[in-house]
Amino acid sequence: MHRRLAGWLVVMIAGCGAAGCQTPLAQADRPLAAVLPGIEVLLADSAHLVRGRRVGLVSNMAAVDRFGTSGVDLLRNAGVNLVALFSPEHGFRGSAGPGERVASTVDSATGLPIYSLYGNTSSPTPEMLAGLDVILVDLPDVGARYYTYLTTTVGVMRSAGAAGIPVIVLDRPNPIGGMVQGNVLDTAFRSGVGMLAVPMRHGMTLAEQARLARADLGVEVNLLVVPAAHWTRGQTLDVTGLPFLPPSPNLKDLESLFHYPGTCLFEGTALSVGRGTSAPFRQVGAPWLDTTAVLRRLGQVSTPGVRFVSDTFTPVDPGDQKHSGVHLAGIRLEMTSAADYDPTVAAVALLAAIQAVHPDQIGFVARQFDRLAGGSALREAVVAGVSVGEITAAWGPSLRAFEERRAGFLLYP
Repeated sequence: MHRRLAGWLVVMIAGCGAAGCQTPLAQADRPLAAVLPGIEVLLADSAHLVRGRRVGLVSNMAAVDRFGTSGVDLLRNAGVNLVALFSPEHGFRGSAGPGERVASTVDSATGLPIYSLYGNTSSPTPEMLAGLDVILVDLPDVGARYYTYLTTTVGVMRSAGAAGIPVIVLDRPNPIGGMVQGNVLDTAFRSGVGMLAVPMRHGMTLAEQARLARADLGVEVNLLVVPAAHWTRGQTLDVTGLPFLPPSPNLKDLESLFHYPGTCLFEGTALSVGRGTSAPFRQVGAPWLDTTAVLRRLGQVSTPGVRFVSDTFTPVDPGDQKHSGVHLAGIRLEMTSAADYDPTVAAVALLAAIQAVHPDQIGFVARQFDRLAGGSALREAVVAGVSVGEITAAWGPSLRAFEERRAGFLLYP
């Protein structure tokens, strides 16, 4: 079924294959227009999907429309019978620290229950799902494999599927665009910070990942997608007209999202990533870091689109205590060209340089690093002194295979 709305073509696709259902999808005969997140498309065109139904919403306060209005307010103002909220890591307000367990509570503004999916349970329980007719998922993903919002989405899909409740993912643009970079996860290292065999920077939206997860993980659920309108894969958030709100406390700005697919790896080392500073994930540091020697080595490696500069900072990380409150020598990454930048190569270059200068202090925490890196190969290669070029070149075949495999699950050109 095809219907035209506000000058663009809406395609309603009936039937559900391995990738799940999708509705609507605006990709043809459209003029230039502002990008619309899935929640706006739902209310403008597909409100019948929630009309007269008791609705649960999985979201946080960073999931807003192009005017900055929250999903809760949008749905309630549209008369949707919203009866329960579910929150991912960092809580519904997005203020909880990394890995911090979040308790279920009641939303003071609406009186709705907020069921935490990052506390006593990572999936909705039957009691949480009681009385729901449909669940909406509207989460601002960040474009990196490590981020846990896909894990939350999969948990919702599994529980809802078992209860016979359909799940509708209200999609959003990938804020850092569609580039595919980094190594592909070895499924033997599957975890909450890496559920699928995808690269560190996968170039997919949350809905596309959900479709892939449904197939790869064998999740039985009635999955529907309301795609974002007018978005193309090459667009980053800054050109969409959509506002940026921090999805978590230490991803404070859009540039931090570009660095995150690389610098997150340092969580598995003895170096701080600058949590609690003005530039987390845009810098790494330690009390013993010889920035001059490390920068000298970095100058011997080609890392287009970024420059490394010496800096100092004092992290504040009460949940981890990794150098918290200590004045550190640091190296800051400054993106100079988003089109040329590969944060995963930059991170490997930085890891290799620090390993060469400080082999006894870099402090790889094997289990944590390997979970993030999607296997032990990267850590072992860095420790063995394999060149950055050799390490990253070895990713090529699996990256090409991934791009072919994901093609059937993509929703946008």
